[in-house]
Parts: sequence; structure tokens; C-alpha cells
Amino acid sequence: MEFSLLSDSRLIEYYIQGDENALEFLIRKHQNRIFNFIYSKVRNRDVANDLFQDVFIKVINTLKMGNYSEEGKFLPWVLRISHNLVIDYFRKLKRIPSFANSEDFDIFLVVKDDGLNMESRMIKDQIDSDVIKLLEELPDDQKEVLKMRIFQDMSFKEIADNTGVSINTALGRMRYALINLRKLIDKHQIIITH
Repeated sequence: MEFSLLSDSRLIEYYIQGDENALEFLIRKHQNRIFNFIYSKVRNRDVANDLFQDVFIKVINTLKMGNYSEEGKFLPWVLRISHNLVIDYFRKLKRIPSFANSEDFDIFLVVKDDGLNMESRMIKDQIDSDVIKLLEELPDDQKEVLKMRIFQDMSFKEIADNTGVSINTALGRMRYALINLRKLIDKHQIIITH
């Protein structure tokens, strides 16, 4: 079977039906894009390799459990998983205390009060939630471009390729999406600074 002629969604179907080679081909097809995305965030080849492996463990588990429903949008889905694992990686880094072995060890370097940051985090989460709800009020073509650019970190060339429009059209949609989002923020009186 010539896998290169098949779409991502067909390859996933073959994998779910038991053809391990279909998934291997799919991983090889997208590995540079996914690895480079991860590496651009963590800037460490070993960490990027570990996270890349974790991404595909998660992909395989999701596919095996039958929970994959991103019809024809495999790459954006995997990039979203990658993005989430990168965020988890940075969160874990902050949680692990680092201190030098010395006589003047300061417990306050390890146990710090996050109470003050909690309010800021809650406000930020609320703002993010409000803005995400507003995205749903945008026209579909503008919403699609905005989500691809912001949430999937896609270039305008990738957006153009994925949506079948020119780069200028993709840029124009992004511009109108931001203008309309600003109008919606004003209309709903959402304060986006704290």
C-alpha cells in the first residue's frame, strides 16, 4: 500500500484497524514540524526529544481508546497536544525547588507563599475565558484564522495552506478578527488589564 497517497484521516483509520505502519508513516510525515515546534519552545534538544516521545504516547493512547474525533485535522490536534505538554513541562520546572548545597540554606526559597499570585491567576483565567467566549461571536473564517494563529501557533503561510486561501486573505481575516474582537470587548465591557 502506498501511504503517501493517503490523507491523514485515512492513515488514522488504517492504524485504528490494526496497521501499525500507517501510524509510523504519519509520525514520520509530521515529525519535523512537531519536533521543531516543541524545540522552538524549550530550546533544549534532549527535552524536545522527551516531549516529542510523550506527545506520540498520548496520541497513540487517544487513538487506541477511540477518543480521536478531529476529522482531517491531525497536525493541528498533535500541535495542541505538544503545546499542552510544553506548558506542563514549564509548570513542573517552576514547582521543583532549586537551591545550592550551602550552610546558609534558606527555607523561604523553597516554601514561598503563592497566595498573592493566586488572585492574579484567577483574574487572568477569567479574562482568557471571556475572550474565548467572544471568539465564538466572530464570523467563522475570522475565528478559524485567529484560533490557528494564536492557539496552534501556525504561520500565515500554514494558515493559508490549511484554509485554501492566499496569505493576503489570511492576513486580512486576522486583521478583521482583531478589529471585531476589540469591538466585542468594548461592547461586552470586558476589562482586559488588571
